[in-house]
Amino acid sequence: MHFQWYPGHMTKAKRQMQEDMKLIDLVIELVDARIPFSSRNPDIDELGRQKARLILMNKADLAAEEQTRKWTEFFQSQGYFVVKLDARARGGMKKISDVIMEACQEKIERDRKRGIKNRPVRAMVVGIPNVGKSTFINTYAGKACAKTGNKPGVTKGKQWIKLNKNVELLDTPGILWPKFEDQQVGLYLALVGSIKDEILNVDELSLELIQILKENYPGILTERYELPNEGAPAEILKQIAENRKCVKKGNELDYSKAAALLMDEFRSGRLGKITLEFPKEQE
Repeated sequence: MHFQWYPGHMTKAKRQMQEDMKLIDLVIELVDARIPFSSRNPDIDELGRQKARLILMNKADLAAEEQTRKWTEFFQSQGYFVVKLDARARGGMKKISDVIMEACQEKIERDRKRGIKNRPVRAMVVGIPNVGKSTFINTYAGKACAKTGNKPGVTKGKQWIKLNKNVELLDTPGILWPKFEDQQVGLYLALVGSIKDEILNVDELSLELIQILKENYPGILTERYELPNEGAPAEILKQIAENRKCVKKGNELDYSKAAALLMDEFRSGRLGKITLEFPKEQE
């Protein structure tokens, strides 16, 4: 499969983000905990290199806990502050406030020396499409102040959101980089739903997922779908179609329906906690 996707509005969003960097103290970057490397936009490192940095490992409830811990250590070793979270859960937000203040300690100290007191930290929230930015902002603020959607590209335009007396957030549209140099990155983004399914071949995508699960999570599909055996990916998809009675007219197996079902069960966590890429690959 070949992945290529860069709508025109993303070029504009990147230019705007460059301008907005002058206004902020901290870049809060959301990544998908299942693909922490592939869900990062390398442009953001370049744009935010002079700023304090916080990585939020979102969807940690869907990722393998041991791998999330390893990724946290990996990013911390690179100088980032890191918090894992489920953006829908209110419980983890207090910790984020504490880490924001810690990440911006130098800025707060500079302000104090200049006699500036109580100026809020201004943070920009960034992330690729469908990584959960709007959900995070709404949960953090405790109200629906950013528009959310479960499809890539719902957030449009610039919004400042005052969270409390200490923190103001600048929301930005999700941006992907112009092209995926590494097609593996494109594959991972497609698997977690950061590229619209409408422009993908979901049947092929499901076979790629099956291959990854066979290699890294042996037995997970056999258990979930009560498969008689784990053969080649196409054979496994056939068995899933049989097990879940995915049939079309004429009693033929409906492979597309089985593929869509598998993708949905993976993305929603019903297959279990799964991380697709591992920090040792990046070291």
